[in-house]
Amino acid sequence: MSNKQILILGGAGYIGSHTLNLLKRSNYDVIVIDNLYSGHEKALGDLKDRFIKGDISSKTLLQAKKNFGKIDGIIHFAGYIEVGESMRSPYKYIKNNIDTATLILEFMKDEGVKNIVFSSSAAVYGKDYSEKIKEDFSKNPINVYGFTKSAFEDILNFYSQIYGINYVSLRYFNASGASHFTNIGEDHPNETHLIPLILKTVQGKRDHVDIYGDDYKTKDGTCIRDYIHVDDLASAHLLSMEHIINGGESNIFNLGGSKGYSVKEIIDTTEKITGMKVNFKISKRREGDPDILIADYSKIKNILGWQPKFGIDDIIETAWKWHKNNPEGFNI
Repeated sequence: MSNKQILILGGAGYIGSHTLNLLKRSNYDVIVIDNLYSGHEKALGDLKDRFIKGDISSKTLLQAKKNFGKIDGIIHFAGYIEVGESMRSPYKYIKNNIDTATLILEFMKDEGVKNIVFSSSAAVYGKDYSEKIKEDFSKNPINVYGFTKSAFEDILNFYSQIYGINYVSLRYFNASGASHFTNIGEDHPNETHLIPLILKTVQGKRDHVDIYGDDYKTKDGTCIRDYIHVDDLASAHLLSMEHIINGGESNIFNLGGSKGYSVKEIIDTTEKITGMKVNFKISKRREGDPDILIADYSKIKNILGWQPKFGIDDIIETAWKWHKNNPEGFNI
């Protein structure tokens, strides 16, 4: 039984809501701050009385402590995540993902909160690697989004050295799927992720799904990516928080499945699982899309004992079940 209290920033979002549900099932007390920019209050379930609606600020952080008491750790999901938007609106991303995020560390320093798990991204690597990516590969982000994640990792490291803040930075590859345990799934206001776009096409909400290039150096010409189930992501956050609360060293870990699937393979698998045809159109390449991105997750496996439980079939099956049961997402 845990009596620890964890503050989840961005806890009404896709990965945040799955993580808070796991923490709740694991007997943690959970507080949520979210401005509902891309999150959904319905995803909080019965935790609405422990929810503060608002931007991340000194005021909302202090309100969380005043209302609910001692905070043993923070999980930070409250970043903007759209690569394309980050190139169109760089200041928006720099302000939120770096400036506002640093307010969290100042709050921790001032209020004696020692533990933080940070939602980072494989976008910090940037390049196209023909081999599985390890955490010690050089960082070379090629978009503003990846730059902000990389920069905040560096700031975290300095705050750890100077103020003794303990952290784990988790570099996600492609988060996907829907909960096995409760009725929550992926519902972004401006969806850009492949699997929900395919499922919306199957449901007739879109005419087709775009494949951005079919001339990559892969077996079928389409990009290869590493997909990880959102429930596996949630378990990695729980293990990471327990690791640092119990005195473990600060660290950075990749989170992926260590197996890549091409866009066409994801479409084929979706057709197999749904029994329905997916209409697609070949479009021009997007700038900056590498051929292959696959994680090596052996570091977190060796140190924390984490490894993914769910493969690509399960990812698509749970996502399809959620989309069928919630055809309008959380807008029911």
